[in-house]
Amino acid sequence: MKLLIATRNEGKFREFAKALQGTGIILFSLSHFEKAPRFEELGKTFRENVCGKALFYHREFGFPTLADDSGLCVTALSGEPGVHSARYGGEEITDEARNKLLLSALSGVPREKRSASFHCVLAFADKGRIIKVVEESCEGIILTHPRGKHGFGYDPIFYYPPLGKTFAELPSEVKNQVSHRGRAIVRMTAFLKNYLKKGG
Repeated sequence: MKLLIATRNEGKFREFAKALQGTGIILFSLSHFEKAPRFEELGKTFRENVCGKALFYHREFGFPTLADDSGLCVTALSGEPGVHSARYGGEEITDEARNKLLLSALSGVPREKRSASFHCVLAFADKGRIIKVVEESCEGIILTHPRGKHGFGYDPIFYYPPLGKTFAELPSEVKNQVSHRGRAIVRMTAFLKNYLKKGG
């Protein structure tokens, strides 16, 4: 089975590739297509965006497609950046710049009011429709300064209390066991293996 991971984010693609290793599934991303169109995420929820994205690329290229929509919801910012997490501050700015912008927005907010949660929704499309949707979340705190060199996105400023570290301070194998996307991928991988056994 060939499976399109509907992302251009290499960090995300690596997480999927690691989880699906040994399944016999051949993975490729949107980066493999020189002229892959861009899906415009206009939905108000992660679920709406991810289902639209999975169907859009499945119909565009014809392959079974797995899409992810995930983001950071900060309580003190009324749930922002939320579905706009990947575009917070603009499409072209770096992760570092995006983190600085978020920290600036939280300037002066005390630790006890800096709660946040990562959310991840995965959607698998095949045979012209959405076959499976998985949702997971992870609670944490936004620090005042970045910590750690691993991960990507908001990982350096997202502190995970049960392990006493930011996601960027955790080795990938540890982060993937506790993170929103890691847990969602485990559930989706179990489904995909069963789906393959039954011949799709």
